[in-house]
Amino acid sequence: MAKLFYGTTPEPILVDDRMLAHVKVVAATKLRRGESFTLSWTHRADEPAGRSTIWLQPAIPLRFVFDSEQPESLDQELLKRLANDANSSRGLSLDVTVDAKPATTPAKAPARSSAQRSLVRAA
Repeated sequence: MAKLFYGTTPEPILVDDRMLAHVKVVAATKLRRGESFTLSWTHRADEPAGRSTIWLQPAIPLRFVFDSEQPESLDQELLKRLANDANSSRGLSLDVTVDAKPATTPAKAPARSSAQRSLVRAA
């Protein structure tokens, strides 16, 4: 499990490595643009029942710690979905199912919009 450290709180938010890799790209893109958003998740089975939401903004420190030494492969469709969620009033949610393996990429990828290119570059 990867860890997301938020602000000065010493306890990390535990997240699947693959999911956190995608969240990192979306968060970095939005925060670089000076855009704030919420991040929500359902508590794990070993925690008290419920959900949590944090407000992410450029002034609040974030640290992403991954178990794997190698970077995760990113799924462009998932990145788009997460970016759209982060741009919505409901905010970004970690309660999304992530495939264990990345989606297969077609031999020739379609042209990307500038918004999609910035998500890819942020990885």
